[in-house]
Amino acid sequence: MIRFFLIFFLLLSFGNSTIRAEDGYRLWLRYEKIENAALRQAYLGRLSQIFMDGEGPILKTAAEELEAGLGTLLGKPIPATRVSGGTGGVIAGILGRSDVLGRLVSDEDARKITAEGFLLMSGPEHLIIAAKDARGVLYGAFHLMRLLQLRLPLDGLHIIENPKVKLRVLNHWDNLDRTVERGYAGFSIWNWHELPEYIGQQYIDYARANASIGINGAVVTNVNANALVFRPDYLEKAAALADVFRPYGIRIYLTARFSSPIELGGLPTADPLDPQVRQWWKNKADEIYRLIPDFGGFLVKANSEGQPGPREYGRSHAEGANMLADALAPHGGVLMWRAFVYSEEEPEDRAKQAYNEFVPLDGQFRENVLIQVKNGPIDFQPREPVHPLFGAMPQTPLMMEFQITKEYLGQGTHLVGLAKMYGEVLQTDTYARGKGSSVAKVVDGTLHGYQITGMAGVANIGTARNWTGHLFGQADWYAFGRLAWNPYLPAETIFKEWAELTFTHNPEAVATITDMLSSSYETCVNYMTPLGLHHIMAAGHHYGPGPWVSKMPRADWTSVYYHRADEEGLGFDRTETGSNALEQYTPDFRRQYADMDKCPHKFLLWFHHVPWGHVLSTGRTLWEELCLHYHQGAAEVGRLKKKWESIKEFIDKERYRQVSMHLEIQEKEARWWRDACLSYFRAFSEMEIPSGLEQPGHTLEYYRSLAYPYAPGIRPRW
Repeated sequence: MIRFFLIFFLLLSFGNSTIRAEDGYRLWLRYEKIENAALRQAYLGRLSQIFMDGEGPILKTAAEELEAGLGTLLGKPIPATRVSGGTGGVIAGILGRSDVLGRLVSDEDARKITAEGFLLMSGPEHLIIAAKDARGVLYGAFHLMRLLQLRLPLDGLHIIENPKVKLRVLNHWDNLDRTVERGYAGFSIWNWHELPEYIGQQYIDYARANASIGINGAVVTNVNANALVFRPDYLEKAAALADVFRPYGIRIYLTARFSSPIELGGLPTADPLDPQVRQWWKNKADEIYRLIPDFGGFLVKANSEGQPGPREYGRSHAEGANMLADALAPHGGVLMWRAFVYSEEEPEDRAKQAYNEFVPLDGQFRENVLIQVKNGPIDFQPREPVHPLFGAMPQTPLMMEFQITKEYLGQGTHLVGLAKMYGEVLQTDTYARGKGSSVAKVVDGTLHGYQITGMAGVANIGTARNWTGHLFGQADWYAFGRLAWNPYLPAETIFKEWAELTFTHNPEAVATITDMLSSSYETCVNYMTPLGLHHIMAAGHHYGPGPWVSKMPRADWTSVYYHRADEEGLGFDRTETGSNALEQYTPDFRRQYADMDKCPHKFLLWFHHVPWGHVLSTGRTLWEELCLHYHQGAAEVGRLKKKWESIKEFIDKERYRQVSMHLEIQEKEARWWRDACLSYFRAFSEMEIPSGLEQPGHTLEYYRSLAYPYAPGIRPRW
């Protein structure tokens, strides 16, 4: 009997063996043998061998990726050799250096390919990967692999893909002690203590993952910068990372602390117009480029949240940025200067600060300077209108800064598909040059003719085995890369790709995961900050609700400063009767939001202080609408759980359990947000939560008493 049950158990186990245990480490690069023999054979007809035309570290990487990927997907070794005149198999190389590709690629196609772009084209017995540089060949190789992973046909293939944004960069808010500011996936993957001698495998896998989605730069240090990184021994450590990144077409960048000439150089000042200071930075740039010839440049946070900057010396942001840009320019480096600034003096409305400081400086920056602008004017809130700087600086390249790590969107425990938010921002019309002047056209340079363009994403990566803590956080990293390459990609396309690459080819499961990601952003906004509410999280760690936060060193660090709840109503009046921040936008943009009764509900409380009893276009009062949104958001998390449960049979049990546990946390915390916020706002509205809606489970005093002093991601105090 025992033997019978043992055999029965083994049969069950082997019968289920098609879904292997996984921990999420492989991300979207899960190369598995194609199960359909006919499809596999059809692919082999064109992909039976690999001819690489050219040499160099990046082309070598492309050959290795093709060998490993095709060999695994097709179930047999696919060798890579130098081009020998044959035309079968995969033929990859750089146009202008290859006689074979010169014969196979038309002049018209060749003209259409730009820097880092590629051509994928299939013939009767071959497939071509052609580019004008090595990075393009590598991106083409990864794109081919993606097509096979998605089981797409190669017949008649003719794809030309060019990146629409030049600098596609991850910003790591990682400190030299391995803590990560606003990080929710463990510690920093960069072990500075063991560099340069010890090169962890995760460094290589990180570079590979980024290259696979077109990311070509990494800022490996925190914007709240430490001058120590410019010490010679730390530059050698950075050079070791650069050596890892280089074969994957990725350049390393560092954050520059503006006061470094004082802290490291012993100078009495960091005044950007002081000749000694300027020489110190020139010498430091020369030193860096001797160690890292392809160093990308600096990212700078200055005169913001205690970070030093040029304003301390009576100098402008342009004068500070230009000094650093001049040091980098002889080496081809760029300077990314963040627009997230607000002065020590509290402004009337912090949303206006960056615009007021930067617009007068338009046209005063060096050619190798980009102004890096957050997507909204406050600080990565769950939903913000686009930053008024977009479209307002036609003579200065503006670089988009998105947050991938979910500082304000549930941190490490909430499923929120950020591609929806990114897409909403990118497709917003600024009307800077009439209708159709989208933020995407500002960022990719087509609206104002920027010669240098960029998009940055604050990374959500850590030492967690699955990289991002929450498994679905991988989708946000993937989405950032895809949108940095092409800001016009629909979110649903990205979600569908990621679902199939990461989990399964089952159509039902892919559709369900795509739907979960597509709906989750609006769900999160509903249970956190509906109708344009913003900045109502707890202080410091930003974990959980805190609409009552009122005692902080600055008024504009509190929640009450932003929601302005009183017995009359709720919301921040940013029209001409209030702070008039709306005036910073173009007239056509302003017209959408100036009238309380015509303003889209998603930004109503951002731009207006609305009476509690004011009847909205839905026929409900503001209070009723607020209650309904909070309850809808919390209820929708329950539906996310049910959707995930419905596809359990298609997901390996390890990753299924990871996501299930996080959805349990998300459901609990969504209710916490709902009940805490409505309990607080009810004290002002003096209205009851409508009948039929669940009442808060505790008193307002209970919610206010909750404390989480060790929540992850809090900013360290040195």
